Amino acid sequence: MITQLKHYTVAEIVEGFVYNELESKGLYGLGGRLTIQPEYQRNYIYNNGKKDVAVIESLLKGYPLGLIYFNVADYGQLEVLDGQQRITSVGRFVTGKFAIKVDGREQSFSSLPTDQQAKIMGSDLLVFHCQGTESDIKAWFETINIAGVPLSRQELLNAIFSGPFVTAAKAEFSNSGNANMMKWKTYVRGEANRQQVLEVALSWVSASHNLTIDGYMKDHRHDPGITELKTYFTSVIDWVSTVFPGAPAKEMCGLDWGRLYEAYHTRPYTPSVMEADVQTLRADSAVTDKKGIYEYLLGGKQDTRLLNVRVFSDPVKATVYERQTAQAKDNDESNCPLCALRDNPNQKRIYRLEEMDADHVAAWSHGGDTTEVNCEMLCSTHNRAKGNR
Repeated sequence: MITQLKHYTVAEIVEGFVYNELESKGLYGLGGRLTIQPEYQRNYIYNNGKKDVAVIESLLKGYPLGLIYFNVADYGQLEVLDGQQRITSVGRFVTGKFAIKVDGREQSFSSLPTDQQAKIMGSDLLVFHCQGTESDIKAWFETINIAGVPLSRQELLNAIFSGPFVTAAKAEFSNSGNANMMKWKTYVRGEANRQQVLEVALSWVSASHNLTIDGYMKDHRHDPGITELKTYFTSVIDWVSTVFPGAPAKEMCGLDWGRLYEAYHTRPYTPSVMEADVQTLRADSAVTDKKGIYEYLLGGKQDTRLLNVRVFSDPVKATVYERQTAQAKDNDESNCPLCALRDNPNQKRIYRLEEMDADHVAAWSHGGDTTEVNCEMLCSTHNRAKGNR
């Protein structure tokens, strides 16, 4: 890769600057010759009132912003490789998108004294022009760290598979202004501008084809749109909100709804019954893993392991063991009630405590409580065989 050091003033860089408030593609500078946010770049993440302000304060103090890197495309257009967050912060400030505090007062660019405006616009930026093959540029881009914030996995994949598919996908799923985002974030954990919602959408649809996200993006890189991706994601969200129609619980966020959709969406459910069961299980103190409630119900209440049901305490097990053992010795039979019921080699065996497991007499899934009166000690073999009966 060939590099050449150039000098630009802020005024030159922000000429023709346009900022898309919807956070999709389309940031430009140098009178349109510079693409500030090419397809492979992360979204703007400095707009938090701290990092963006720090960039402007650095310029006012005469501090350098550090080296910036531009890619020189074959057609002469420049693309920002490293420095997008800093350039965008400056451009947003000079076009009135945010203010800073100077001597305790809020100041926009237009309200600054003319000498301070001139200082910002005349600040010198050191820029390396980089020229190489597409693979050279993408490989270099994958290694960079911007302001201590590593590129996320999905941001790297966007860089590797940049093209019309990524452009359309980012416009839909990386757009915090999307009216659907609030509903989506009920079920999907992550930030749109860090590509985390897009990553979830891609993980769901790719898994439905037995592909990795990488494989799916490779196959669809040159697609002009995202019809399948959007339709599948919407289908999953609509299915979840239909099967569980009540007010969404915090435990629903971040579950692998794509996997659950593939496993259960063809089964019939009664939403009102499902919602009543959700509320009952959420209120049950014996259920220690509330996130498991939804798969437990979708699976027909079979796998109680999903709920991590609270087990009997050691003192309860010891008390029940002592009572059963004393009674068994008086009756000359095994202290495992199931061994004592039939003619077998263990019919009179007295098991040690560590050879036995605590079991619900009335199964928890059938309404039995995790209390001493509903506890019995069984030999490990019979407890495993008893299952959920």
